Amino acid sequence: MSLTDMPYPHAAENDVIVRVHAAGFTPGELDWPATWTDRAGRDRTPSVPGHELSGVVVELGYGTTGLSVGQRVFGLADWTRNGTLAEYTAVEARNVAPLPADIDHTVAAALPISGLTAWQGLFDHGRLTTGQTVLIHGAAGGVGSIAVQLAREAGARVIGTGRAADRDGVLGLGADTFVDLQTEKLEDVGEVDVVFDVIGGDILDRSAALVRAGGTLVTIVMPPKVRPRDGRAVFFVVEPDRARLTDLATRLRDGRLKPLVGAVRPLAEAPAAYAPGKRIPGKTIIRVTEDGVGEPS
Repeated sequence: MSLTDMPYPHAAENDVIVRVHAAGFTPGELDWPATWTDRAGRDRTPSVPGHELSGVVVELGYGTTGLSVGQRVFGLADWTRNGTLAEYTAVEARNVAPLPADIDHTVAAALPISGLTAWQGLFDHGRLTTGQTVLIHGAAGGVGSIAVQLAREAGARVIGTGRAADRDGVLGLGADTFVDLQTEKLEDVGEVDVVFDVIGGDILDRSAALVRAGGTLVTIVMPPKVRPRDGRAVFFVVEPDRARLTDLATRLRDGRLKPLVGAVRPLAEAPAAYAPGKRIPGKTIIRVTEDGVGEPS
């Protein structure tokens, strides 16, 4: 990966061009085929990674409605097109939502993938309801931390897992119980209605036995090899949802939701941000444009 000049993006039908103020990424996305190919599977290198953005609309494609030039927006870039680690990016208008003026771009950029994944996993796929018990793996991570907050607000009993250093943070987000996967036995948590997994592997396999009859095992890592005996197993990939993004922004403004922002680094350091290194709590955000630059007056 390297920083280089790319052509200004083209706004296709129903697109917007966004001047990116802050961008988020998923460390493993460089292994995704769509990072390097288009929808037809054709090579599209060199490509721009990153799929979360917060910024300002600077151009509308033909037929684009519901947004205007100068509007602050945040959301998801398309999987099979150039992404958000750039000064400007083209994105389908339906993938972004208006961003209130009092939400910082850096915070907003941490919300789209984590927020939508957490909501869709818990409620669309997991069918979590008030009074049920949910086991959330990786509860201190970007997705897991938001899932803890959403599940708690929905009236569920929340069990979070992670490392010992994560305990206080996860309990502070509203989890009822924390399990240190390095020193405590996962099976001791008992039966749960929903398992929400972001880890995969052995943890995912062992979690299937914890799902009570009629419950659901949900994962974003891989199709489960082991299924609950009397329940459902779901693997899914997050999908754009403007209405849900708007709802998440409202929760953030109201103080009911707090994305965990970790390191904030300039665009020049984006290649280094992908490199494995010291584990930093929260989501790393790339600041592309200083807030206020290019904002509507």
